[in-house]
Amino acid sequence: MPDDHELARLVGKLDLRAKVRLLAGGSVWRGSAEPAIGLRALTFSDGPAGVRGPGWDERRTSLALPSPTALAATWDEELVERLGGLLAAESRRKGVDVLLAPVLNLHRTPYGGRHFECFSEDPLLTARLGVAYVRGVQAGGVAAAPKHFVANETETDRLTHDVQVGERALRELYLAPFEAVVRAGAWAVMSAYNSVNGHSMSESPLLTTPLKDEWGFDGVVVSDWGAVRSTVASASSGQDLSMPGPWGPWGDLLVDAVEAGEVAETAVDEKVLRLLRLAARVGALDGLGTSLPARTADTALLREAVSASTVLLRNNGILPLGPADRIAVLGPGAASPRVQGGGSSGLYPAAESSLLSALSAVAEVEHAPGVRIDDRPTPVGAPVLVRVLGAGDEVLFREDRLTGRILETEEVPGAEVLEISTTLHVTTTGPWRLAVAGYGRLTLDAGGIRVIDVVQPVDTDDPAVKHLRPPHHVAEVLLTEGTEVELVARRDLGEDSGMASMLAADPPPSCPSEDLAAAVEAARRCDVAVVVVSTTDAIEGEGRDRHTLALPGEQDALVSAVCEANPNTVVVVNSGGPVLLPWREDAAAVLVTWFPGQEGGTGLADVLLGDREPGGRLPTTWPGREADVPVADFLPEAGSLSYREGLDIGYRAWAANRTAPAYWFGHGLGYTTWEYEEARVERDVVRVRLRNTGGRRGREVVQVYLSRPDSAVTRPERWLAGFATVTAEPGEAVEALVAVPERSISHWAGEWVVEPGAFTVLIGPNAGDTPLRLTSENALRPW
Repeated sequence: MPDDHELARLVGKLDLRAKVRLLAGGSVWRGSAEPAIGLRALTFSDGPAGVRGPGWDERRTSLALPSPTALAATWDEELVERLGGLLAAESRRKGVDVLLAPVLNLHRTPYGGRHFECFSEDPLLTARLGVAYVRGVQAGGVAAAPKHFVANETETDRLTHDVQVGERALRELYLAPFEAVVRAGAWAVMSAYNSVNGHSMSESPLLTTPLKDEWGFDGVVVSDWGAVRSTVASASSGQDLSMPGPWGPWGDLLVDAVEAGEVAETAVDEKVLRLLRLAARVGALDGLGTSLPARTADTALLREAVSASTVLLRNNGILPLGPADRIAVLGPGAASPRVQGGGSSGLYPAAESSLLSALSAVAEVEHAPGVRIDDRPTPVGAPVLVRVLGAGDEVLFREDRLTGRILETEEVPGAEVLEISTTLHVTTTGPWRLAVAGYGRLTLDAGGIRVIDVVQPVDTDDPAVKHLRPPHHVAEVLLTEGTEVELVARRDLGEDSGMASMLAADPPPSCPSEDLAAAVEAARRCDVAVVVVSTTDAIEGEGRDRHTLALPGEQDALVSAVCEANPNTVVVVNSGGPVLLPWREDAAAVLVTWFPGQEGGTGLADVLLGDREPGGRLPTTWPGREADVPVADFLPEAGSLSYREGLDIGYRAWAANRTAPAYWFGHGLGYTTWEYEEARVERDVVRVRLRNTGGRRGREVVQVYLSRPDSAVTRPERWLAGFATVTAEPGEAVEALVAVPERSISHWAGEWVVEPGAFTVLIGPNAGDTPLRLTSENALRPW
């Protein structure tokens, strides 16, 4: 790799206009090339649970990993690093240089709509797993871009809201994971849409201090897409690259600002040097290509990750299931699981394994969905014809697609209309719901008859809405079984309205009471019932927050009815973040499988049948009642969002309020039991002896929390200081060595300060259950 002197020489070969051109995208997903210095365009892709690659095309599939909440539930840095390596291989397969991941924002409140993209509510757990993720990706020659820097925990008004947060909470909570990954060598960082303490993050002084001058970050600060909205203020900050492009507030406007003396050309030079340093690292400068070996798709690793992340919340002994059990597999998510969250992190999975298909391969099963949870239109399936038309309906481009949800197609000069068509084979007589989505004038013809003709104005600047889920319009049309109906949807392609469009068709719905009764009867007939309950991407998705933690539809009623019909009921929760479980004490067992990725069905079957132990521990606290949630204010007021709770988020806030949640941070059961026998402190290490008191080999996550009741400064009731994992055979005693970093006993007071005196050490399997306590002469003291 060339040194900075050589990179500076390359910068010196470019004139001002050439340099500025490099600081904005050359297109939506690519940077700008400069052949004069041997620079090819960098290619970017969204993450974090897979690599979609540039653009949206269902014909280009990707490996789908478990969601980041699932990865955090593993509490396993080695596994996360291996998965990072898999992401690097996927990136290289798709020609991607920079993976826009991981997400290091915290679960400040359970109402956050993008919980599934973030690791956890705790800065230490987030930092350690974020470092592992970044190391895995970058060891494969691909840059990771941790995001969204910083305090981007709320989706409501996410483009504009201003987070008001104290310096201590900012440093100790929200900046801490970013500091960890930067000090570990991250090659890029993505700045967020929101503002913090009055500064838009693309203009924020935080991009310089602490990011660059204090932490030593030598990579590129890339903006979130469309987040740069000024010229002089953003270019004078630590923001290095404005995406996408080539439009936007830099370009010619930045050239003019430099020539007018409003922005120093040396600032432009530094940004370009950083960009070239990144290009050299990923092999985008002449003679610096990567030579890493190709890697095949590792579905076994994805399957392992599912069992390692599955959290067993409750088990009366029913799990693992017996080999001869006849199983009722119930709930819509049993056959059609949510493998991923909604929004820009979405991709087209290379495969999808459902629990129904996995259990059907090894056991006798019955299936009934029981309820319907999503009334949104269903895109039509293949064959679908897409045409781009000119002003006179001349065909400028055409292609066959696999779905009626078209987010991108070929951009051609003179395009005025996007048309999607298919032949609908009517399977049921009755009122079908036909729908079209998009912006501009929208029309839908069914069998030559116009059933929708509306104008949908562009009513948002949010790219997650405009380019991924535009509004839809529905018409009910009476159709007859056995007929074929030609469906043709059209939408205008207006300026700044995106291309996202959809043609959808849904048959008449079944009777809800009959669906529920069928599921209950199936439960009665079987030895065991497994009910899969799910959220939808209308609830957990980018660009919106949650206004209730309740499951959608009548899923709670389904679970309650099935539990009453069959006491051997296992409930699987398929969600990215916490949901309410009002029936949890009635179920024989409850598991959380998160958004498990493409191997979700097979990995979960491994757990249910006992081939693997459920390895997950909660990375975020699950409330029992919404009224008890300690941090529930996620809605900005007059454009401002106050983090008035300070340091007390997640389990810290629950502990401070002396309120017990349904399940504490860190909670999770395996298929064995453990006894915590003794512990002692040796300088910065807590040595914990524990014994496997159950009947099979198992893994335990030993968690160490600190407390300082007599502190001269305000502190949380308790905070995670370290963790380690152990495995042991039945009856075996093992010792966990839990390192406590100095930062865990430090607080921010304009600089990092360690308060003299003793810190109480709390040790156990979760934040609310710490059977070992070291105080006084046995406590931890500064070393």
